Amino acid sequence: MLKGSNTPVPAAALRVELGWRTGPGVPDADASALLLISGKVRSDADFVFYNQPAHSSGAIRHEGKRNADGRVTDTLLVDLARVEPAIETVVLAASADSGTFGQVPDLYIEVQDAQGTPVARFDNPGATTETAFVLGEFYRRQGAWKFRAVGQGYSSGLEGLATDYGITVDEPQQAAPAAAPTPPPLTQPAAPPPPATPSATPPAPVRLTKVTLTKASPSVSLTKQGGTSGALHVNLNWEVRKQFSGWSSKFGRPAALHSDLDLDLCALYELTDGSKGVVQALGHAFGALHQPPYIHLDGDDRTGAVAAGENLTVNLDHKNAFRRILVFVTIYEGARSFADLHATVTLQPQHGAPIDFSLDECTIPSPVCALALITNTGGDLVVQREARYLVPERGVSPQRTVDHAYGWGMNWTPGRK
Repeated sequence: MLKGSNTPVPAAALRVELGWRTGPGVPDADASALLLISGKVRSDADFVFYNQPAHSSGAIRHEGKRNADGRVTDTLLVDLARVEPAIETVVLAASADSGTFGQVPDLYIEVQDAQGTPVARFDNPGATTETAFVLGEFYRRQGAWKFRAVGQGYSSGLEGLATDYGITVDEPQQAAPAAAPTPPPLTQPAAPPPPATPSATPPAPVRLTKVTLTKASPSVSLTKQGGTSGALHVNLNWEVRKQFSGWSSKFGRPAALHSDLDLDLCALYELTDGSKGVVQALGHAFGALHQPPYIHLDGDDRTGAVAAGENLTVNLDHKNAFRRILVFVTIYEGARSFADLHATVTLQPQHGAPIDFSLDECTIPSPVCALALITNTGGDLVVQREARYLVPERGVSPQRTVDHAYGWGMNWTPGRK
């Protein structure tokens, strides 16, 4: 599509894909959506993005990123049939993280129907110093929905774009203004001030911050981020770079990969009462959210094809019960090593900034990787990026290998799904 052109779209479930080509020096980008009436949101709840991933109507949900073959996509799921009648426009935007869109090659937005067939696509041309873009929008016309290619750039980033549409953005505290000079004394007593009238507490502003853990900056305090209550969601997503099944006997080169690759997200836990255990699909040890261990595995993605990947939820309302939690991943079947598998991990506190990191390139025949260690030290919850590949000794399970590496000291027995 050309900039400014439009096309009809079905008023049903759609997939909106923001995509670009990645590489050295290419900044990350994020998709977002705003639901508008007369060009403005009704409230901050009409903003869907990485820190606020679903609209209350159920019409829009931020699905998240996928990385494959040097290309990254960030996806919004949109059900136009569920958009409230008062909403006139759904703006589809992109923001660059630590860079400009002039550094993001092959940027596009594509609208797909429920079968994955493209119904509209706009390749954005000529980006330079912009740090945010309105790439497209859905709008109502005579009872039907259309998509318009927009391509409007912003140099003020996601914050500038959001505030343009009426979003209240959390800003750093400003220095207090200088005290006003003392007025001269009054010649007669001043009238008492009128009684204060109670007012509703204004809603908290939207927070745009997020945290990326790296080798140089491997840890973050959940306490300092304000993320010490509610649910902490841990998501694992992966992509296969190329087909292989494992390593040769000399670990020199990979062979062919099975189509049934199955990774399992797991967690070792130690509580302050001394109890220890594991949450994992193996042995159907899915845990529990509202009773010990306050950790729950949402499901088991047996193929890697599920867009949501695998998810653990930690109930931070019981943070005082935790001593430490080690999140790790194992290969259940389909491969013998993490080589040529690209995995990303996101920790999303209910209150606070999301924390994400990618796993390093695996260069050893490792079927198990320690992802992140969450420790409670003096009431401060700290997330430490591990990204540590381990190689079990012959006859030793991946779980026992992780246990030994981190000194959990548990007894292990064989288990099955």
